[in-house]
Amino acid sequence: MTDLITIGETMAVFTPKISGPLRYIHDYTTCCAGAESNTAIGLQKLGHTTKWFSRIGNDELGQYVLNTIRAEGVDTSAVIKDDNHSTGLMIKEFRTPNDTNVYYYRNNSAASHMNPNDLTDELICDAKILHLTGITPILSSSCMELTKKSIEIAKNNNVKISFDPNIRLKLWGNKDYIPLIMDILMTSNIVMLGLSEAEHLFKTNQIDRIIEMLFQSDTIEYIAIKNGDKGAHIATRYETIYIPPFPCTCVDPIGAGDAFNAGFLAGILEGRDLQSCGNIAGIVGALATQTTGDIEGLPTMEEVLAYIENKPKTNR
Repeated sequence: MTDLITIGETMAVFTPKISGPLRYIHDYTTCCAGAESNTAIGLQKLGHTTKWFSRIGNDELGQYVLNTIRAEGVDTSAVIKDDNHSTGLMIKEFRTPNDTNVYYYRNNSAASHMNPNDLTDELICDAKILHLTGITPILSSSCMELTKKSIEIAKNNNVKISFDPNIRLKLWGNKDYIPLIMDILMTSNIVMLGLSEAEHLFKTNQIDRIIEMLFQSDTIEYIAIKNGDKGAHIATRYETIYIPPFPCTCVDPIGAGDAFNAGFLAGILEGRDLQSCGNIAGIVGALATQTTGDIEGLPTMEEVLAYIENKPKTNR
């Protein structure tokens, strides 16, 4: 059995080597990024088994994405290669050290053509957790139906549903996806979202009130409200804990939330107490910001526990 199955688009990413407007940038490095595969890779590096499902273009960038994710140990055997549509592309822009712009080139991408017929019950019911984000269902109407079907399969097979809204207003355009996001969120078992996202959905930034409203759902068991360098609040129905920010040198904050999710889910899968789940999540999220890529800074569980236990590091 796989610990986690996740579904979503992963794009090739061009990252500039220096800061400034893209019109003046000539040198880039290549990596790949997708909220769902970031979490899968993070959880895999922490010692768990994961599977990622998507469509990629049958092209060089698609093969690059597949090679990268597979090299991290994630099971990519169910990924579909699409001969008719290309792999999505994302370009980052660093205006200042703490100001990262993202430009998407993913309209009509292979992943946007995922559809319910791509799914089998076996793909979902073989996992302990189905991890979804609010990105996938807004990529297209067929992706929305695919997301709904995956939730139905998970519910019918007692697979826990983990959800991060991952609100991307650039993808929303002029449409209001709040009702859709709320429907998925309130039917999930594990909810992880940023405070700014929670404010967008619940019209308040009061942590206690957000937690209270979330627990109006009978299905939600765990909540994590992430607030960047101000830490996070995590909760069950029995306790709420503040997790202070873990010290780090932030290079690029993109991907930190996905990394936090991986750490939180690792703690839950291992049956750890809530405080330990939060501590692991905070460390993993912080370390992920210390590189310009989404996955390059993701630690192993051995490294995380060394930080928790304050073990001295031997460099020479």
